[in-house]
Amino acid sequence: MSTTTAVAPLTTADAESLVVAARQAAEAAGVTVSVTVLDAGGHLLAFRRDDRAVLISGETSTRKAYTALQLNAPTADLVDAVQPGGLFHTLPTALDRPLLFIAGGVPVRRDGRLIGAIGVGGGAPEQDHAFATAAVAALI
Repeated sequence: MSTTTAVAPLTTADAESLVVAARQAAEAAGVTVSVTVLDAGGHLLAFRRDDRAVLISGETSTRKAYTALQLNAPTADLVDAVQPGGLFHTLPTALDRPLLFIAGGVPVRRDGRLIGAIGVGGGAPEQDHAFATAAVAALI
């Protein structure tokens, strides 16, 4: 008989902590961002868009989180895969919901299992990735 250890899901409190940590990292760098946190099922747990952020940054952060969740990888690691000849070249058009292969989406794992994802939009892609990664590191 095999037993499986339960992994605590991403809670609303966790999601709100991720948003705060990402926002603080961005503010420390002088950048205004939008942040989206999804649970493992792709449901929105937390979202924040600052009125000073570029309007589309909210949609961008959501699509980055969705992409990181669906492919269980940071979006920064997937950019080359969607280029012509890449592993996922046709994937963005094959799904019902469009993915976004720009750095800033990071999966959230607990005990090695995927429990959600965070997406950050509004800064340069490398900045967004750093803010999302810092938020995940602060949660763990």
